[in-house]
Amino acid sequence: MKKLLNALSVLMMVAILAACGSNNGAASAPAPTNNTAAGGPEAEVKAPVKTELKMALTVDPDGLDPHRTTAASTFQITNNLYDTLVKVSSDGEFVPGLAEEWKISEDGLTIAFKLREGVKFHNGREMTAEDVKFSFERLKGEESPRAGDFANIISITAVDNYNIEFATKALDVALVSQFAYPWTAIVPEEAVEQLRNNPVGTGPFKLEQWVPQQQIVLTRNNDYFTPAKLEKVSFIMMPDATSQITALQSGELDIINVSGDAVPQFENNSEYSIIETQANAVQVMAMNLDNEALSDARVRQAINYAVDKQALIDTVWWGYGQEIGSHYPPMLKEYLDTNEAITYDPEKAKQLLEEAGYVQGLTLEMYLPSSYPNYVAAGQVIADQLKKVGLTINIHTVEWGFWLSDVYTGRKYDLTVTGHTGRLDPYALLARYHSESKENYMNYKNERVDEILTQVQQERDEQQRLKLYQELQQILAEDVPALYIQSPIGLTVTAANVAGYQSYPIDIYEMKDVYFTN
Repeated sequence: MKKLLNALSVLMMVAILAACGSNNGAASAPAPTNNTAAGGPEAEVKAPVKTELKMALTVDPDGLDPHRTTAASTFQITNNLYDTLVKVSSDGEFVPGLAEEWKISEDGLTIAFKLREGVKFHNGREMTAEDVKFSFERLKGEESPRAGDFANIISITAVDNYNIEFATKALDVALVSQFAYPWTAIVPEEAVEQLRNNPVGTGPFKLEQWVPQQQIVLTRNNDYFTPAKLEKVSFIMMPDATSQITALQSGELDIINVSGDAVPQFENNSEYSIIETQANAVQVMAMNLDNEALSDARVRQAINYAVDKQALIDTVWWGYGQEIGSHYPPMLKEYLDTNEAITYDPEKAKQLLEEAGYVQGLTLEMYLPSSYPNYVAAGQVIADQLKKVGLTINIHTVEWGFWLSDVYTGRKYDLTVTGHTGRLDPYALLARYHSESKENYMNYKNERVDEILTQVQQERDEQQRLKLYQELQQILAEDVPALYIQSPIGLTVTAANVAGYQSYPIDIYEMKDVYFTN
């Protein structure tokens, strides 16, 4: 596996730390003038500092209403338009957001927040505890794809304009983390009907323009309690990786995310900084257990034995990834190495398929989102490997909207390759495997998994929680409702004069503290 930080990214982080105390990194440079004929001294002219940043997007947001989607492409943008009660720092610590402070009761069943005063929505109205109450009641509603995440909250009380309490029916030791995700953004009731296309939040930026499939332009919210350094941020839709690289090299873009094959173009070049980050994420080939064949664990295990995951990582991601055996990224402390549960063994795969009654082979339908070229490429490599053990995979490349509606939500598929961004607590990362979860698009059912997911929310003993989470990882590694491929290494390239850009343990873009140096 490649090193997590190369020399250039280290230099960039040093620059970020050195600049923390300044609003900008402007440097003055002497410039020659024509006043020498009059005997005057040379004038010193300050070069203007850029105030508009342009970043490439591969996928358009699924609307800009944070309460009505599960798409990471939406939260990457809405994180800059809205705020949450609690924020998460780049190193995973919980810090104040719209709430200045919070307190959990001794029995762990109630959490009270004290809100910042004077916070305004983009429509000019002050935010109060009633807005917080409304937002979470909306999140708990039937139309919310996250309703299950907040089912434990039984009452929300706005004590006064700046104090609010949440009561839960059962102990949840990771309760604070639930208030830090970008989908818990606070919204004004009077604007909810327009949020999808005209967001009204309290965030550091406002929406200036959204032209679908072209660009999203954000402008600084000067009323924000800690105003952004940039005046404008433009997210440019550019699905083609080669076009993104060309645009960065020509100065049309300032930040792009790249795949491993692009790294050599920027290495050892002082005009760029490369940031490598072990992602809090997993990439998988999910299986729909509503399919009769895939409901048989032997078939799922055979698929896992048939795929050379390291070869897959080397081929599709140029080696920038860490092989996993279960649905858990190695960067988290609860991680259990389960890679030995099922290792590459095509002959074992054939044996299991024969035992399951598929001597003559099996045909499965694989749906891949066209907006994610690496997932498409991975699906093709997997299909080729599965063909060698007698499985026929029909590949369907579909638009992102179709994938969200019919594959993820509608569960009309046999196989699909996708990624799951990390959560701030192990429970939230693994909760999709509960048989009653709305996010259980694999239709996986396991009584012991349900028991663990129920028990771990109420277990206060740290070591016992660790044992439960690791037991769950082991079950998934052996029962394999998915082919667990890798935890990816994120690669971001910026122009050398971009400072303050950081990665976070959840999939968001945080542009408030980004700025340009000269």
